[in-house]
Amino acid sequence: MRHSDSLAASQARTAQAAAILVDVTTAPETLPSNPDELRALLLAERLRHAAELTATRSSAEEEIARLRQIIRELQRHRFGRRAERLDPDQLALALEDLEQTLAAKEAEPTGCAAARPAPPPPRRRVNRGNLPGDLPREEILIDVADKTCPCCGGTLHPIGEDVSQRLDLVPARFRVLVTRRPKYACRQCEEGVVQVAAPARIVDAGIPTEALIAHVLVSKYADHLPLYRQAQIYARQGVDLDRSTLADWVGRAAWYLRPLHERLLANLKASGKLFADETTAPVLDPGRGSTKTGQLWAYARDDRPWNGPEPPAVAYVYAPDRKAERPVMHLQGFTGVL
Repeated sequence: MRHSDSLAASQARTAQAAAILVDVTTAPETLPSNPDELRALLLAERLRHAAELTATRSSAEEEIARLRQIIRELQRHRFGRRAERLDPDQLALALEDLEQTLAAKEAEPTGCAAARPAPPPPRRRVNRGNLPGDLPREEILIDVADKTCPCCGGTLHPIGEDVSQRLDLVPARFRVLVTRRPKYACRQCEEGVVQVAAPARIVDAGIPTEALIAHVLVSKYADHLPLYRQAQIYARQGVDLDRSTLADWVGRAAWYLRPLHERLLANLKASGKLFADETTAPVLDPGRGSTKTGQLWAYARDDRPWNGPEPPAVAYVYAPDRKAERPVMHLQGFTGVL
């Protein structure tokens, strides 16, 4: 009987110490004066600290394994045999696959842990980016359905809330802009019809808006998405656009962008210094039914390293060859340092 009473008293003291442990960091004066209670408090704190260290060590080991695998991939890319080396795009894809595999392994429940919920261990801090403040916010309220106290039947009152933010994406979707231009005429004189002129279009009598053409251009040249793949993406949304149609839009838009290209090149030639380089580019040769090698010249300005006043800019100029007179003609009027 005495043993059971002693055990019950010990359990009560442990429970009391655990309750005191919650406030120990903010209220030191609540530390118990009883040696048994203080011993139980220290034991509970020791166990909690050991659990935190175990979780931190496990997270650190996972991070070390992930970084070691990335280092091995980078070393193979840098020092491996030529046949084993990857170009930068392939290396980026390989690292993405590695990150995805590790993330899937972290998300996978192990053993009996999936059967019963457990408090999540402290996760390693990963920089997933900040959510810009100018993004639109859509609030979702998940409220309690029954606001009646289950104990006494009284009314529950709000005492706070938990708020979390997740980044969402609204997939791009097509829409049809219907433009109506009413016609007006005088019934008395029956002469003349008044109507607002139709707005100018990049493609005369065509279906694309300027926003759609801009999207095709950015997808092709900035995101490296070929036109045939864009056509496949649009087909999944029920819009059939042939690759040749998209190519026609790109060509017409390029003609309208010529003044902007000329203005950009003129702005660069007004700089005090420029960087220049050229690279080969395959070009269709209609007369021979194959491709030939052209030259793409790049003229760039970047004064950011020394906090220059001019913004960075680059202009590309195509030439059929790399003769010396090509850059001389491109940079006609430039008096700075090349």
